[in-house]
Amino acid sequence: MSTEETVQPQRSTIALAGDVMLGRLVNDAMFEHGWAYPWGNVTPLLWQADAFLVNLECAITARIVRWHDGHYKPFHFRADPGAIDSLRMARVDCASIANNHIVDFGPDGVLDTIHALDAAGIAHAGAGRDEHAARAPALVTTRHGLRIAVVAFADYPASWAATAESPGLNFMPVSVEPGVFARVTEAISEARSLADLVVFSIHWGPNMRSHPPPEFRDFAHHVIGAGADLFWGHSAHVVQGIELFQGRPILYDTGDFVDDYAVDPALRNDLSALFLLEVAAPQVERIHLVPVQIGHRQVNLATGDRRRWIANRLVRLCAEMGTEVADVAGRLTIDVHVRMHEPVAVD
Repeated sequence: MSTEETVQPQRSTIALAGDVMLGRLVNDAMFEHGWAYPWGNVTPLLWQADAFLVNLECAITARIVRWHDGHYKPFHFRADPGAIDSLRMARVDCASIANNHIVDFGPDGVLDTIHALDAAGIAHAGAGRDEHAARAPALVTTRHGLRIAVVAFADYPASWAATAESPGLNFMPVSVEPGVFARVTEAISEARSLADLVVFSIHWGPNMRSHPPPEFRDFAHHVIGAGADLFWGHSAHVVQGIELFQGRPILYDTGDFVDDYAVDPALRNDLSALFLLEVAAPQVERIHLVPVQIGHRQVNLATGDRRRWIANRLVRLCAEMGTEVADVAGRLTIDVHVRMHEPVAVD
């Protein structure tokens, strides 16, 4: 092999989860049962993955004064500094922190969270001490040499946007208007120059919605068209369907993973999934959907009727997007190269 040839990274498995909220009753449970408690019997799967990415839906800080910027906010999520050990025990490699809870305890709470993640060696994207830092991609390299870049945005609250002088999140409205969408194109282009796999993460839309609206699907299509290898959405608290667009997966919403939230009896936000992605850069080749259940401030593998419920829901929602989910020997798998039929048209 000549010195000019590039060594290609081997296949890697990326574990991907939606919202991880370690505050309130989850925080209490960790003090009572230990920092490993929230991850239940899913832990071995997390440890087997070559990288684990989550949306961290809380600040990690000792500050207890809730931040108010003139807008009413009913919920503020904060985990004590020791909770960083919970993320370390789950072997979290990267946290998206662009969401509507990262500033719950003020700009200093943002800085506390970033300091804790940095000290633990956990990459992060989507918020920072200033606008430049908030826009920077997170970089993770797996043991097989796969370089992953994560760019992270949130579509609310606009008042929390980082500025040249103040900490905050990487805010951007959901829009394909060229002057706005240029931010996405620039972020993906920068990430592409640094990594083999580019993940676009966004915390977007209202809670408790089982389907993305047409304008969200149009936005996601544009993101893939701009060069992202994987679209990773979260915020709805329930898993939505997966679409394959131009040979790349769009995970419109990855649901909840760890929390203490009230359960909607119809949408069952306590039943979700862990997403295991088999990657041969820059292609996500296969997605394994692992049904999980959240209860007693802990996530565990779903069993019995609960597993059947969430498995059937995942298959149905993906089918609506034209995506085939094979259920073979109890394992739900999407072959990214296989399309079942054309997805439902975007109005």
